[in-house]
Amino acid sequence: MNDTDIAFFRDLLIKRRAALQSESGASAEKRKPVELDQQSVGRLSRQNALQQQAMQNAQEARRHAELKKVDMALGRIEEDEFGYCAACGEEIARARLEIDPTIARCVACAA
Repeated sequence: MNDTDIAFFRDLLIKRRAALQSESGASAEKRKPVELDQQSVGRLSRQNALQQQAMQNAQEARRHAELKKVDMALGRIEEDEFGYCAACGEEIARARLEIDPTIARCVACAA
């Protein structure tokens, strides 16, 4: 993989990290605990709010996991190991990296 390819994937990963952090910040209000106030929120409305909160928390967990994978991929770029399989050391196909640049294994090792 040449320097142009590495720069392309670095930019792609940095943009994805920024997008994940932005999404996380935007959903912070929705993940806050639901207030128990029977006067202003009926039982069904509160259940709906709890369900929405649970869905936002699950989505935040997925974002956090993806953010960790992005950071690991950026670390592999800094260590000049990006684009090589972590298991066998063979080069990972560019098409595979274009689909998901956080991939750390080639097709054979991932199977």
